[in-house]
Amino acid sequence: MNAGGDHPLVVVLGPTASGKTALSLALAERFAGEIVNCDSVAIYRELVIGTAKPSAPERARAPHHMLDLVAPEEPFTAGDYARLARQVLGEIAARGRLPIVAGGSGLYLRALLEGLFAGPLRSEQLRDRLRRRAREKSPGYLHRVLARLDRGAAQLIHPNDTPKLVRAIEVCLLANRPMSQLWLAGRQPLSGFRILRLGLNPERSLLYARINQRARQMFAAGLIDETRGLLQRYSGPDCPMVLNSLGYRQAAQFLDSELTLEEAIAAAQQGHRNYAKRQMTWFRREPDVCWLAGFGDDPLIQQECLARVATFTQN
Repeated sequence: MNAGGDHPLVVVLGPTASGKTALSLALAERFAGEIVNCDSVAIYRELVIGTAKPSAPERARAPHHMLDLVAPEEPFTAGDYARLARQVLGEIAARGRLPIVAGGSGLYLRALLEGLFAGPLRSEQLRDRLRRRAREKSPGYLHRVLARLDRGAAQLIHPNDTPKLVRAIEVCLLANRPMSQLWLAGRQPLSGFRILRLGLNPERSLLYARINQRARQMFAAGLIDETRGLLQRYSGPDCPMVLNSLGYRQAAQFLDSELTLEEAIAAAQQGHRNYAKRQMTWFRREPDVCWLAGFGDDPLIQQECLARVATFTQN
């Protein structure tokens, strides 16, 4: 596949519901590829409907990696992802196959390709205090604290993503510097690969229509029952924060009678649309992205990508 030097690596990025799975499968089937998940929630076992993981028939079409790795209550960081995924990339390359990284978690992708800064060690005492304050205070408390400490980091972390907020505040306090400043130094970029980034950028109104449809389909497919079972197995004050992710949070609010079914669906739709907007803000900072104005399941988009990857892998 590669005459010499670095091994080719294809990255398929884009907002939620843009067709990354369909495009990565088309590329994997054509170029003897193996797909490496880069979605921070799909890492977890037992979370199925709300994660839009590749289905069993889709997984049968090509080898998949970095899916269903840990239980919902297990901590898993971007650093953990980068370490394990880099090992997987090396194994795929050693088999002479094409690694295809596909997903929408910008921080995980950055950790994989660029490395993470050498931040301060964890302080469990500080973390426990921050989590306790988050439970006691009004929604958005940790995000407001981070915004005061590091506005740049706060703009990149969702107000409901408690684990990332806790880590960011912890870094700022222990390092006595904004975490966004530390991001700029001390990284170890991925080596041994040359990278082709393919970015999906469908027209916004069409994307939002797909997001709305997919959110409604998740509820119809049993998201509420799945969430009920997860909450029964992982309940109490130590309930995994991953169950606060989009879809599961709204299903839990329905189960708590905070929202009607239609209100829960509408809230999930709005949350996913907002998430897509943040994803595009993040991905536009990625270097050397070949942007494609369409969905990954569009035959014309797939043909263009197949041609680009063919040229890329032959060089």
